[in-house]
Amino acid sequence: MNMSSIKKISGRIVPILGDDIDTDRIIPARYLKCVTFDGLGKFVFYDERFDNKGKHLNHPIDNPKYKGANIILTGNNFGCGSSREHAPQAIKRAGFDAIIAESFAEIFLGNATTLGIVCITLPKKRILEIKFIVETDPSSECLIDLEKKLLSIKGKNYNFEIKETNRQAFLNGTYDSLFELLQNKNKIIKLEKSLHYRFI
Repeated sequence: MNMSSIKKISGRIVPILGDDIDTDRIIPARYLKCVTFDGLGKFVFYDERFDNKGKHLNHPIDNPKYKGANIILTGNNFGCGSSREHAPQAIKRAGFDAIIAESFAEIFLGNATTLGIVCITLPKKRILEIKFIVETDPSSECLIDLEKKLLSIKGKNYNFEIKETNRQAFLNGTYDSLFELLQNKNKIIKLEKSLHYRFI
């Protein structure tokens, strides 16, 4: 069994603009007590989406015109703060397959990549252009082509950046390091037995 490669992501965009959106904002700390990550999706950006009485605060994710969007458009240093894996888990389980940002916090980027969330970067000028496009026409379809490193939307094409090791991992279907480890369990055992010492 091999992991599926990810060569293209297509879908619609929800703009959640802002710099330094940290993991506490992505998933509030009180939801970290879960035994599994199942169900975390409904709590993504919870404190920015609801007040303390549960009333909607008109967050873009809850805006009907962006319903069904699977790509987040955001700003600089997305995913900063604590290294909690719950943040990308919540994003993934809320139905998002890709994030377009000016830059990402390094640990968040690693955790997101392992989950198969494609994280690409564009300059602020391009981010704002795409924001204008999706705000004008939220139904605009976006295509992220990892082979060509090209984002296409509404007849416009943008060359994006992505960490090359991550791009290759997506293209080769090797982005989940734990899956890779388990797939090579027999080789690991064989190597361990060939060593002159033993792991305790």
